[in-house]
Amino acid sequence: MKPGRNIERLIKIMAALRDPETGCAWDKEQTFATIAPYTIEEAHEVADAAARDDMGDLCDELGDLLLQVVFHARMAEEVGAFSFPDVVEAITTKMIRRHPHVFGDEDARASGAAKGMWERIKAEEKRERALRRGGDEERPSGVLDDVGNGLPPLLRAVKLQEKASTVGFDWDDPLTVLAKLREEIREVEDELEAGAGPDRVADEIGDLLFAVANLARHLAIDPAQALTGANAKFTRRFAAIEKELRAQGRKPIEVDLAEMETLWQASKVAENG
Repeated sequence: MKPGRNIERLIKIMAALRDPETGCAWDKEQTFATIAPYTIEEAHEVADAAARDDMGDLCDELGDLLLQVVFHARMAEEVGAFSFPDVVEAITTKMIRRHPHVFGDEDARASGAAKGMWERIKAEEKRERALRRGGDEERPSGVLDDVGNGLPPLLRAVKLQEKASTVGFDWDDPLTVLAKLREEIREVEDELEAGAGPDRVADEIGDLLFAVANLARHLAIDPAQALTGANAKFTRRFAAIEKELRAQGRKPIEVDLAEMETLWQASKVAENG
C-alpha cells in the first residue's frame, strides 16, 4: 500500500486497518465511543497549529483530523449505517442549502446573504432532524435547542449565554457579571466552610466556571483561548523552576512550597522583563 493524494487511498487504508483478519489489532478493537476523544483532541491540535500560524503543522494536523472522519465513517459502514460518500453528500447538501445567495437561482443570489435567512434554513433543518429521530414536529422549539451537547463545556457555556442573550436574558455590562462572579466565589467558600460534600462543591464550582465564561464573553474574550494562554504561561514558569533547581542539583519534590513560590515569583519577574 502506497501513499497518495486521493481520498480513496485513505479510505482503503482505513478499511485495511479494520480488516477482521489482517488488520491492526488496535484499530480493530476501537468503537465510536473510544475514538471520539481522539477526534476532539485532533480538532484542538488543528486549532493550535492555526493559532501558531504553522502551516506545516496545520497540514499534518488536518490530515489527522480527516483520518478521524474516515475512521468514524468506516465503522458506520461496517454496521450498515452510512459510508464516507454519504458524509460528503450530507455536508455538500447542507452547504448548498444554506447558501442560496451563492448557489440558488438568480433572485436568491441577488438577495445576498442575510442572517434571518440563515437562521430560517437552520430552523428547517432542525425540524427535519427532529422528525427523523421520531420527535414531535408540533413541539415549540426552545431558544437553546440548537446548542450542541457535544461541544466542549467552556464553548457550550458561551454558546448558551449568547443564545439566551438574543431574547434579552443577559447582564447589562461586565461589571455586573463581575459582581455575579464574586457571588459565586462566596458560595464556594460557604460550601467549603460548611463541610459540604464533593457533589455540592462541584455544583458551585460549575456555577463559578459558568460565570467566568460569561465575564469573558462580555469582554469579547475567548475563554478557551485565554485558558490556553494561562496553561502555556504556567508551563513556562514551572519549567523555569525546574531549570533553576536542576542547576542546584535538586528536584522539585525535594523543595518545600515556600521555596518553589520564591522561584515562581522570580520566573514571573524574569518573564516580564
